[in-house]
Amino acid sequence: MLEVHQKLIDHNLRKTAVRTQVLSMFIDKKGSALSSQNIEESVSDLDRITLYRTLKAFEKHGIIHQIFDSSGKIKYALCPDECGHLHHHDDHAHFHCENCDRTICVVGEVKSDISIPSNYQVKKVHLVVEGICDECA
Repeated sequence: MLEVHQKLIDHNLRKTAVRTQVLSMFIDKKGSALSSQNIEESVSDLDRITLYRTLKAFEKHGIIHQIFDSSGKIKYALCPDECGHLHHHDDHAHFHCENCDRTICVVGEVKSDISIPSNYQVKKVHLVVEGICDECA
């Protein structure tokens, strides 16, 4: 619980019961992504608006990042410690298991030879590798 409270302090967020519960889930599942539905099912007495606001605050302050995979659900995962409200350092790939629907962060920086036109500004890169995870193989 100390890690949860310290992370909220480090990211200039007030400590509330909902933030504490939700952040605890992300820390317990470090490396794995959670959908808002996963969180709703696990946290009692949580309404969707409060959860939405909590997730948006965590994302804005560099605690979590969004993941888009082929499941059709937006998922969120814990950011590296060096992320903050000014800049996310989450340019990494994600692995999505086609069998169990689990999505995990993959260690390593995404590098590409893609040539973006010079007048375009890239803000985010999403790379999802799909297949079967070790638990389902």
